[in-house]
Amino acid sequence: MAEYKLEVTTGNMKYAGTMDYIHATLFGTEGQSERTELDNFGFDALSGMVGYIFFLKIKNIQYDEWYCSKIVVTTPEGEAILFPCYRWISRGELVELRGGKGELQTDHMDDCPLLTDHRTKELTSKKRLWAITDEKIPHRINYRDIDELPHDYQSLFNIYIFVGAVFFLSGIELLFKGMAESTEQWESFEDIKGIFCCWKTPMSEYVAEHWKADEFFGYQFLNGTNPSVIKRCSELPPNFPVTEEMVKPFLQEGSSLKEEMKKGNIFICDQKIMDKIPTREYEGKQLQAVAGLCLFYMNPENKLMPIAIQLHQQPSEQNPIFLPSDSETDWLLAKIFVKSADAMAHQAVYHLMGTHYLAEAFAVAALRNFPVIHPLYKLLIPHFRYTLHINTLSRTILLVFAFFSWLNQSTLGNEGMTELIRRGLSEMTYSSLCLPENITARGLESVPNFYYRDDGLKLWNIINSSTNDLILSMKLYNITVLLLNYFLHTMTELATTVLPTGFPTTFDTVEEVVKFITMLIFTVTAQHAALNNGQFDFVSWMPNGSLLTRRPPPTTKGQSSVETILETFPNIGETVNLCIYLISLQVLLGAYTEEWFQEPDLKQMINEFQADLSNLTDIITARNSELELPYTYLSPTEIENSVTI
Repeated sequence: MAEYKLEVTTGNMKYAGTMDYIHATLFGTEGQSERTELDNFGFDALSGMVGYIFFLKIKNIQYDEWYCSKIVVTTPEGEAILFPCYRWISRGELVELRGGKGELQTDHMDDCPLLTDHRTKELTSKKRLWAITDEKIPHRINYRDIDELPHDYQSLFNIYIFVGAVFFLSGIELLFKGMAESTEQWESFEDIKGIFCCWKTPMSEYVAEHWKADEFFGYQFLNGTNPSVIKRCSELPPNFPVTEEMVKPFLQEGSSLKEEMKKGNIFICDQKIMDKIPTREYEGKQLQAVAGLCLFYMNPENKLMPIAIQLHQQPSEQNPIFLPSDSETDWLLAKIFVKSADAMAHQAVYHLMGTHYLAEAFAVAALRNFPVIHPLYKLLIPHFRYTLHINTLSRTILLVFAFFSWLNQSTLGNEGMTELIRRGLSEMTYSSLCLPENITARGLESVPNFYYRDDGLKLWNIINSSTNDLILSMKLYNITVLLLNYFLHTMTELATTVLPTGFPTTFDTVEEVVKFITMLIFTVTAQHAALNNGQFDFVSWMPNGSLLTRRPPPTTKGQSSVETILETFPNIGETVNLCIYLISLQVLLGAYTEEWFQEPDLKQMINEFQADLSNLTDIITARNSELELPYTYLSPTEIENSVTI
């Protein structure tokens, strides 16, 4: 009788091993092997003649949960077949593992009716496990707490990091006369430096010293936490009546606004998404948010400078256009309100909805529909690792525990932030998620010193090239465009409720599939890193992007003072609580710790992908060494492989 050797690998995390009885059985074209009880040393053998192996059944018989990483089966002919698992197996649970060689769900079904039954059961189980709510925003899995998530999708490490950071910050608060409980307002800008006094970065210190400067204000719209809103302006909106006389002093001598527009040197940030947004009540009064318009000029020194600000969409005598020539406090206060509105849009629209919620939609669709044997499942699953955990945890913090919630404590409050997310989703398009098209649509192809664009496009091209090679190599699996459309079906399951306008309804070419997968991987890795990893650097200095403004925006010029500005900021306790969300964690892009692919050619492609990322890291490091303000957020050594924080 033939003998099949088994080598079992247990996970290296705490409590992963087991002393329980584990039963194993092989199934193939010629039947099944004898059931064997595995030993506790990782090696064993099965007897029988099963032919071409379809799957391996393992069952945990007694008490403990067991984490199985992978099992390698060596056939009587000497072929080693990888069976990836990478999951916890609970008491009494029966698990059917498919091989590491990628196949479509239809392969070999005619040869083995068991496969049809296996696929039906797998799909039914996935639909039940990953049930979804009928809420449109946030569209999410039907798990209210991280403890309800399947064990394989929980990350204890993330919990410890989050809780540890909160306690660390709380300890800092206690050093400053109970800041978290204080309702006192700040007495000076210098006093605000008490926040995070023991936790600083070179960039956060630079921000605290330069936040008032126009040059730095403009820089942040290119390379700060929200580089997604500015665009080239070739014609002023009719509701932004900036005149030549207003801005002439801030342009190159002898030039005009019209000429600079023709040259492509004028840019605009239009915050119309904030227009008439609901706000929350504060101390008996309704707070006010701005929906500003900010005009920028790229000067001959290649510095992006703000030259005009209007704080509301409709011009009027009570809505003046602020200029750099106004009093220092008037101009600074106008910039503060613009940055506050930008901070709220960044958190709600671009960061939370544009990366976290989209990543969850992609993950849930894949988990509900893909068989684990599918090669695209193998490609994408590392980019969904722990996303469901962090999103579930975040909802608990944001929606339940108001003390930690920037949603509840912001100017807009929970209702306004939710409305902002809805508006953001209605305006989001598929092409806006594709960086090359996004940059072109905003007219930013040639803007100097735009490091987010430069590094992002290089990353996009690396991901695109690697994905293209992988997809083309899938001729090994007999994949056709028709079958790749099945992949689209799994992702469009949620399209009517959460995916952006213009989301493709079908794929006609491999190139379209490659573009889509590139967009998906870029969104959950590079884009999330660009929007997430600089938060502490840029916003731990609260005046540079406060989510709360307590006073209404100015309606006239010449009435502001430093005291007015300090009264506009959150008080001491509110500042501390609003800053607690500034946490970051990294699981690096390209660090594939789980072995899903068996084919040598595909493993080599992963190695080449990692080499390309390493080369880009060197290029970015060399460039940054010559910059006063290094841009590091899209260096591959700073990018998470999935949305994990």
